[in-house]
Amino acid sequence: MTDVDHSDSRPIFAFVGDSLTAGGSWQEWFPDVQAVNLGADGDVTDDVIARSDAITEAKPSTISLLIGTNDLATRRSVEHLVRNVELLLVSLRRDLPDARVLLHSILPRERSYASRIKDANRHLWQFASVSGAHWLDLWPVFAEPEGELKPEFTDDGVHLNAAGYEAWLELLRPALAELDE
Repeated sequence: MTDVDHSDSRPIFAFVGDSLTAGGSWQEWFPDVQAVNLGADGDVTDDVIARSDAITEAKPSTISLLIGTNDLATRRSVEHLVRNVELLLVSLRRDLPDARVLLHSILPRERSYASRIKDANRHLWQFASVSGAHWLDLWPVFAEPEGELKPEFTDDGVHLNAAGYEAWLELLRPALAELDE
Protein backbone atom coordinates (compact mmCIF):
# COMPACT_ATOMS: atom_id res chain seq x y z
CA MET A 1 0.00 0.00 0.00
CA THR A 2 1.31 3.43 -0.88
CA ASP A 3 0.88 6.63 1.09
CA VAL A 4 -0.88 8.71 -1.55
CA ASP A 5 -3.59 11.26 -0.92
CA HIS A 6 -5.58 11.42 -4.14
CA SER A 7 -7.47 14.45 -2.79
CA ASP A 8 -4.16 16.37 -2.69
CA SER A 9 -3.85 18.46 -5.86
CA ARG A 10 -0.09 17.99 -6.13
CA PRO A 11 1.09 15.62 -8.86
CA ILE A 12 2.19 12.16 -7.77
CA PHE A 13 5.71 11.06 -8.66
CA ALA A 14 6.65 7.42 -8.09
CA PHE A 15 10.34 6.70 -7.62
CA VAL A 16 10.77 2.99 -8.39
CA GLY A 17 13.84 0.80 -8.03
CA ASP A 18 16.21 -0.90 -5.64
CA SER A 19 18.24 0.36 -2.66
CA LEU A 20 19.59 3.27 -4.70
CA THR A 21 16.03 4.56 -5.00
CA ALA A 22 15.03 3.46 -1.50
CA GLY A 23 17.86 5.59 -0.08
CA GLY A 24 16.53 8.77 -1.65
CA SER A 25 14.78 11.53 0.30
CA TRP A 26 12.36 12.11 -2.56
CA GLN A 27 9.70 14.07 -0.69
CA GLU A 28 12.33 16.39 0.76
CA TRP A 29 13.97 16.87 -2.64
CA PHE A 30 10.68 17.32 -4.51
CA PRO A 31 8.38 19.14 -2.06
CA ASP A 32 6.00 20.36 -4.79
CA VAL A 33 4.81 16.82 -5.58
CA GLN A 34 3.62 13.80 -3.65
CA ALA A 35 6.77 11.73 -3.86
CA VAL A 36 6.17 8.01 -3.42
CA ASN A 37 9.32 6.01 -2.70
CA LEU A 38 8.85 2.56 -4.23
CA GLY A 39 12.48 1.58 -3.90
CA ALA A 40 13.32 -1.60 -2.00
CA ASP A 41 16.70 -2.84 -0.84
CA GLY A 42 17.99 -5.74 -2.90
CA ASP A 43 15.27 -5.60 -5.53
CA VAL A 44 15.84 -7.16 -8.92
CA THR A 45 13.61 -6.61 -11.95
CA ASP A 46 11.49 -9.66 -11.02
CA ASP A 47 10.69 -8.00 -7.67
CA VAL A 48 9.61 -4.74 -9.27
CA ILE A 49 7.34 -6.65 -11.64
CA ALA A 50 5.89 -8.58 -8.68
CA ARG A 51 5.02 -5.36 -6.88
CA SER A 52 4.02 -3.32 -9.92
CA ASP A 53 0.46 -3.13 -8.53
CA ALA A 54 1.80 -0.62 -5.98
CA ILE A 55 2.90 1.61 -8.86
CA THR A 56 -0.47 1.34 -10.58
CA GLU A 57 -2.31 1.86 -7.28
CA ALA A 58 -0.46 5.13 -6.66
CA LYS A 59 -1.72 6.48 -10.01
CA PRO A 60 1.40 8.60 -10.53
CA SER A 61 1.63 11.24 -13.22
CA THR A 62 5.37 10.54 -13.42
CA ILE A 63 7.43 7.41 -12.83
CA SER A 64 11.19 7.48 -12.29
CA LEU A 65 12.64 3.98 -12.78
CA LEU A 66 16.18 2.87 -11.93
CA ILE A 67 16.57 -0.91 -11.70
CA GLY A 68 18.91 -3.63 -12.88
CA THR A 69 22.19 -3.54 -11.00
CA ASN A 70 21.10 -6.29 -8.59
CA ASP A 71 20.06 -8.51 -11.49
CA LEU A 72 23.65 -8.50 -12.68
CA ALA A 73 25.03 -8.93 -9.16
CA THR A 74 22.84 -12.02 -8.68
CA ARG A 75 24.04 -13.52 -11.97
CA ARG A 76 20.91 -12.93 -13.99
CA SER A 77 21.65 -12.40 -17.65
CA VAL A 78 21.55 -9.08 -19.45
CA GLU A 79 18.78 -10.58 -21.59
CA HIS A 80 16.70 -11.41 -18.51
CA LEU A 81 17.16 -7.92 -17.09
CA VAL A 82 16.30 -6.19 -20.37
CA ARG A 83 13.30 -8.43 -21.05
CA ASN A 84 11.91 -7.70 -17.58
CA VAL A 85 12.35 -3.93 -17.91
CA GLU A 86 10.67 -4.09 -21.33
CA LEU A 87 7.78 -6.06 -19.81
CA LEU A 88 7.48 -3.54 -16.99
CA LEU A 89 7.48 -0.56 -19.38
CA VAL A 90 4.80 -2.16 -21.56
CA SER A 91 2.68 -2.93 -18.49
CA LEU A 92 3.04 0.60 -17.15
CA ARG A 93 2.06 2.04 -20.52
CA ARG A 94 -1.01 -0.22 -20.58
CA ASP A 95 -2.07 0.39 -16.97
CA LEU A 96 -1.09 4.07 -16.70
CA PRO A 97 -1.34 5.39 -20.27
CA ASP A 98 -1.04 9.04 -19.27
CA ALA A 99 1.92 8.61 -16.92
CA ARG A 100 5.28 9.91 -18.03
CA VAL A 101 8.08 7.41 -17.51
CA LEU A 102 11.72 8.33 -17.05
CA LEU A 103 13.95 5.26 -17.40
CA HIS A 104 17.45 5.68 -16.01
CA SER A 105 20.54 3.94 -17.25
CA ILE A 106 21.96 1.43 -14.79
CA LEU A 107 24.63 3.08 -12.69
CA PRO A 108 28.18 1.79 -12.80
CA ARG A 109 29.46 -0.32 -9.92
CA GLU A 110 32.63 -2.42 -9.70
CA ARG A 111 34.73 -2.55 -12.88
CA SER A 112 33.97 -6.23 -13.48
CA TYR A 113 30.34 -5.32 -14.23
CA ALA A 114 31.07 -2.52 -16.72
CA SER A 115 30.67 -4.39 -20.00
CA ARG A 116 27.40 -6.04 -18.94
CA ILE A 117 25.98 -2.77 -17.62
CA LYS A 118 26.92 -1.00 -20.87
CA ASP A 119 25.29 -3.80 -22.88
CA ALA A 120 22.09 -3.63 -20.81
CA ASN A 121 22.02 0.17 -21.02
CA ARG A 122 22.34 0.07 -24.80
CA HIS A 123 19.30 -2.22 -25.06
CA LEU A 124 17.28 -0.24 -22.50
CA TRP A 125 18.04 3.02 -24.30
CA GLN A 126 16.80 1.54 -27.57
CA PHE A 127 13.59 0.23 -26.02
CA ALA A 128 12.82 3.37 -24.02
CA SER A 129 11.73 5.37 -27.05
CA VAL A 130 9.75 2.44 -28.49
CA SER A 131 7.76 2.20 -25.25
CA GLY A 132 7.20 5.95 -24.96
CA ALA A 133 9.58 6.28 -22.02
CA HIS A 134 12.17 9.02 -21.72
CA TRP A 135 15.82 8.12 -21.14
CA LEU A 136 18.21 9.54 -18.55
CA ASP A 137 21.80 8.46 -19.14
CA LEU A 138 23.64 8.54 -15.81
CA TRP A 139 26.74 6.72 -17.05
CA PRO A 140 28.78 9.71 -18.33
CA VAL A 141 28.63 11.52 -14.98
CA PHE A 142 29.01 8.51 -12.69
CA ALA A 143 31.51 6.21 -14.45
CA GLU A 144 35.28 6.20 -14.24
CA PRO A 145 37.08 5.51 -17.55
CA GLU A 146 37.37 1.80 -16.69
CA GLY A 147 33.66 1.57 -15.86
CA GLU A 148 33.52 1.60 -12.07
CA LEU A 149 31.43 4.03 -10.03
CA LYS A 150 33.41 7.19 -9.30
CA PRO A 151 34.75 6.99 -5.75
CA GLU A 152 33.52 10.48 -4.83
CA PHE A 153 29.92 9.25 -5.28
CA THR A 154 30.10 6.07 -3.16
CA ASP A 155 31.49 4.62 0.02
CA ASP A 156 31.17 0.97 -1.00
CA GLY A 157 31.43 0.89 -4.80
CA VAL A 158 27.67 0.34 -5.28
CA HIS A 159 25.51 2.63 -3.14
CA LEU A 160 25.42 6.39 -3.46
CA ASN A 161 26.66 8.73 -0.75
CA ALA A 162 25.41 12.32 -0.31
CA ALA A 163 27.57 13.56 -3.20
CA GLY A 164 26.24 10.74 -5.40
CA TYR A 165 22.63 11.66 -4.69
CA GLU A 166 23.39 15.32 -5.37
CA ALA A 167 24.95 14.41 -8.73
CA TRP A 168 21.89 12.28 -9.55
CA LEU A 169 19.57 15.15 -8.61
CA GLU A 170 21.51 17.54 -10.86
CA LEU A 171 20.60 15.27 -13.78
CA LEU A 172 17.17 14.21 -12.55
CA ARG A 173 15.63 17.62 -11.87
CA PRO A 174 16.02 18.96 -15.43
CA ALA A 175 15.04 15.58 -16.91
CA LEU A 176 11.80 15.59 -14.92
CA ALA A 177 11.14 19.24 -15.83
CA GLU A 178 11.63 18.35 -19.50
CA LEU A 179 8.85 15.78 -19.20
CA ASP A 180 6.46 18.66 -18.49
CA GLU A 181 7.31 20.39 -21.76
